[in-house]
Amino acid sequence: MSAKYFTVAEANAMLPTVEPIMAKLLEKRARAVHFYQQVEPLLSDLRLDVGGPVPAQLAQDFAIIDQLILQLQEMGCVVKDINVGLLDFLYNRDGRDVYLCWRYGEPEVAYYHDLHEGFNGRHPV
Repeated sequence: MSAKYFTVAEANAMLPTVEPIMAKLLEKRARAVHFYQQVEPLLSDLRLDVGGPVPAQLAQDFAIIDQLILQLQEMGCVVKDINVGLLDFLYNRDGRDVYLCWRYGEPEVAYYHDLHEGFNGRHPV
């Protein structure tokens, strides 16, 4: 799949679609962490056949997480961090590629950073 470039307006126009997907992704991630903490002690014992509702739900949550990430990627978003809900949008700023950066809960895409930098390297658009 080729890279999709966004303008600031296009990235902001995507937020009503992207935000609920990210909300569901964060919810499923938090639940998967909770379930994993319940089964993690059992996973270290290779003699046990771990099954039941908790591992089954954990597997379902991981599958949903994968689907949600793929859905965002198919829209052209770059999923950076599902722990805090960070997304990037490829943007050409004055002839060079950068990422427009959005974090779940922010009202709009208002920052960018160089491709090799992350959240801490953000600058106002």
